[in-house]
Amino acid sequence: MGRGSKPIQFGDPLEQEFNATIRRAVELGINFFDSSDAYWATRHEVLLGRALKDFRNKVLISSKFGNIDLPDGKKATNGRPEYVFQACEASLKRLGVEVIDVYYLHRVDPATPIEETVGAMARLIEQGKVRYLGICEAGPATLRRAHKTHPIAALQTEYSLWFREVERDVLPACRELGISYVAYAPLGRGLLTGKIKRVEDLPPKDRRRRHPRFSVENLARNVKLVEGLEAVARAKGATPAQIALAWLLAQGDTIVPIPGTSHVKNLEQNAAAAEFELMPEELRRLDEIFAVGAGAGARYPEHVLRGVGL
Repeated sequence: MGRGSKPIQFGDPLEQEFNATIRRAVELGINFFDSSDAYWATRHEVLLGRALKDFRNKVLISSKFGNIDLPDGKKATNGRPEYVFQACEASLKRLGVEVIDVYYLHRVDPATPIEETVGAMARLIEQGKVRYLGICEAGPATLRRAHKTHPIAALQTEYSLWFREVERDVLPACRELGISYVAYAPLGRGLLTGKIKRVEDLPPKDRRRRHPRFSVENLARNVKLVEGLEAVARAKGATPAQIALAWLLAQGDTIVPIPGTSHVKNLEQNAAAAEFELMPEELRRLDEIFAVGAGAGARYPEHVLRGVGL
């Protein structure tokens, strides 16, 4: 789907495609939809709210705040208490809802104690504007401080066969504290679909071209790993993406993958991943291929990594 700041009008082809995908997701029993005020310059919240208007009592809606763009185009964070209330009011209006089911701090603000940010978020629950609190990209120490201030329902951070470093300390902390783990980029930003073999397979302006894992030298090594995934998928009669999602689902009931897509066909294939049960030997094989640290290249450019908690 397209992005940018141009307002979307009712009946726009983009919205028609968006709505068709959302409707099919609800038909398939998918009931958790993720957004942020940072996605598509706030347009994603608007579209999602419109698409789910007739299904509101059947679904959970999450959104995020605190990951902001400065006038000069640089990224920044804002977790100040006064901004928490301002951002939530704006998201409620764009989504067209009275309450957000899960409200995340999108990026930890190093200039604001996490206790102050989460304390303000807890006020939103008292006001009936939010049901549960979440946090994104937080390390174990920050997560513990946040959870001590007010129970955190979910941590959202990248997790996939390609990126398993969170198994060292982040995932154990979540399990200890009883916090669900919402895994974004569960398909390695498309890498684990098997459809990206060369840098040229990415559109010219695709931002993944700036990610280290997709550089020419790193991508060649990562594609070799995916070949092992493809072999497991062929033997299982599945797609590589389905096996990658099935692997995540096998990591525990508290793991919630959120693969993003704008096409009904991909949505249906992703949803069907829940039908594949991986046998112990298949899980061992995937664990061997994608051992922690096996992937080449960082998941973000260095300047972006400095702004996340891992």
